[in-house]
Amino acid sequence: MSDLFKDLVDPIAVDQKTALRVTVLGGGSFGTAMANTAVRNGCETKIWIRDAAVADEINRTHINQRYLPDFTLEAGLRAEHDLEAAVRDRDIILVAIPSHSFRDVLKQIKPFISAQAVISLTKGIEAKSFSFMSDIIQEELPEVPFGVLSGPNLAKEIMAGMPAGTVIASDSELVRYAVQQALHSALFRVFASDDVHGVELGGALKNIYAVAMGIAAAYQVGENTKSMILTRALAEMSRFAVKQGANPLTFLGLSGVGDLFATCNSPLSRNYQMGFALGSGKNLQEASQALGQTAEGINTIVQVNARAKQLDVYMPITEALHAVIFEGAPPLQIAVALMKNGHRSDVEFVLPHNAV
Repeated sequence: MSDLFKDLVDPIAVDQKTALRVTVLGGGSFGTAMANTAVRNGCETKIWIRDAAVADEINRTHINQRYLPDFTLEAGLRAEHDLEAAVRDRDIILVAIPSHSFRDVLKQIKPFISAQAVISLTKGIEAKSFSFMSDIIQEELPEVPFGVLSGPNLAKEIMAGMPAGTVIASDSELVRYAVQQALHSALFRVFASDDVHGVELGGALKNIYAVAMGIAAAYQVGENTKSMILTRALAEMSRFAVKQGANPLTFLGLSGVGDLFATCNSPLSRNYQMGFALGSGKNLQEASQALGQTAEGINTIVQVNARAKQLDVYMPITEALHAVIFEGAPPLQIAVALMKNGHRSDVEFVLPHNAV
């Protein structure tokens, strides 16, 4: 048992322990926002940046110029380029790495891991393997306590101090408590769950529908249409998640409908921006170049569309998005998909077999 978890178990030690040692791997907008939140919460915090020059610039200016140029970071936050120095002898490691690089980074930190808790902040699914980030943690770092963090957490709003909430999901009560200790504050509430796959599926799947909503916004659809996209998206998400063993009630919380609503209605969302660019006539390459950041939703559309067919899960919006983005179908295909099979119940798991 690490010193961190000894302290958490012992109520006397909790009052006496030094600040939690937190490292965030990844200098994107959300990783930076969580690192800054940890510092504000009294944690001794580092953020690992691949580019040494960028790390030096952040330490010198206290600004993440690429991702959050309008915000000054806490003076106590230190950017670190050396991976071993960033990871060794820490209490909590928050991994905010895009899904396509997630496994590789875990392999790199493995020699430096002892008893640190490893928490995924990544909302995505690994290409080809269809592994969740929690699965990758268990495969690459089988001995570590782990969890996932997900919710309606737009980085710029968190940096601006607007009230927000998130969910830490883990099988370990101690991990959940440790993350709450590190991040929970008056303006950032951290709820707990033990439905790890449900929470991370909510975070991954909502990116699909943010792309759809961005396309819809480019076509200036009405509020009725937006509402239908949101509710049918929630139906698709819960259908798919239950097939993967998740609790459908998880999707009524922050990591489900909360994250779906925030991401689908905010121009700050990368996936929304990607959809808007696609709906404005750009192809995928042009839209990606214009965005300048990774939009996890595109990879998720590919992975979920294929897996839904394997599992025989009815996901018309996802299927239509795949056809529009990768098969040259007109965006009208998404509207057509919304209107199919009109005799279904509008709430999943209510009517027997959800009659069609």
